[in-house]
Amino acid sequence: MLWAARASGFFSAALLMVVLSPSLQSFPPAEAIRSSQFDSHVRFPGQIAGGARGGLAFRRAPSFRNAADCGNGTGNVCDPSLVHIAITLDEGYLRGSVAAVHSVVQHAMCPESVFFHFLVSDPSLGDLVRAVFPQLRFKVYYFDPERVRGLISSSVRQALEQPLNYARNYLADLLEPCVRRVIYLDSDLVLVDDVAKLWRTDLAGRTVGAPEYCHANFTKYFTDRFWSEKRFSGTFAGRRPCYFNTGVMVLDLARWRHEGYTRHIERWMEIQKSPPGRIYELGSLPPFLLVFAGHVAPIEHRWNQHGLGGDNILGSCRDLHPGPVSLLHWSGSGKPWARLGAGRPCPLDALWAPFDLYGPAAVESSR
Repeated sequence: MLWAARASGFFSAALLMVVLSPSLQSFPPAEAIRSSQFDSHVRFPGQIAGGARGGLAFRRAPSFRNAADCGNGTGNVCDPSLVHIAITLDEGYLRGSVAAVHSVVQHAMCPESVFFHFLVSDPSLGDLVRAVFPQLRFKVYYFDPERVRGLISSSVRQALEQPLNYARNYLADLLEPCVRRVIYLDSDLVLVDDVAKLWRTDLAGRTVGAPEYCHANFTKYFTDRFWSEKRFSGTFAGRRPCYFNTGVMVLDLARWRHEGYTRHIERWMEIQKSPPGRIYELGSLPPFLLVFAGHVAPIEHRWNQHGLGGDNILGSCRDLHPGPVSLLHWSGSGKPWARLGAGRPCPLDALWAPFDLYGPAAVESSR
């Protein structure tokens, strides 16, 4: 029966590619994306996963330009015509971040009007981005790990305990005050639609917009202690809280700054760390749920087809949720670049591969 399940999965992936193909080619290359040969390689000297010294080599991305009706903005970070995207860069997820950026500019009608805000703990990663995406408009922001190290509690996965995973909490502080709205994206996803559609989301006066999943068991994100103490569980009184994934969010930064939501999130993290014990189990997600769940502007589920990374069972694969797809998200323990590199991909990993710009660097011997 295992072979039948695998065959079914590969059939699903093939069928999805057929369904997505109009989206993948929705803008004429002459108008939105100008192709170029992948004949250049950029190497990032660093520590390769596994501990061996070497280089992370990336092909230079194809050139791109705006469609004729996009207009010509100044390109300055305060230009009101820009679409702002924030994403983290770290060596462990670098391959995923590069693929995510590549997918955005490949499907944007106005790729030169997209401005990226990269949150890093290693500023040198900005040089890699500049080499891989010479035309990209972006700025690099250093996020000091010490800012949150004392607030982080242990989680179900070590990756969720990394300080950079909490940088999204501080976007309102890190980004320029003139940036009043931003799309936050995780590093393990790709877009197959124009990000401008997501950017135009009407938040209806809310601070956070995200796809909500109200059928999920909301109680499981918090401990018995949380639900047993009214001072904690009472925070949801008068609200209809639903789960939302913080890997894809549209944020009203002007409203966030006005309401001081960074401090609200930090306060819950302080409670989590203080005696007599924990009130939640996951990493950066529960504080967002505590502050915003029940007050989220709902976005179509097509903008976060999440969970494709599977769960903690080795080799587990997921299928897509029913409905249209604009964004594929490999949340969970399995990442497509790791499974492809190991020769054990899940069927849907084939939909991530076209955006991968990674190419192993040849080890140069010194003479």
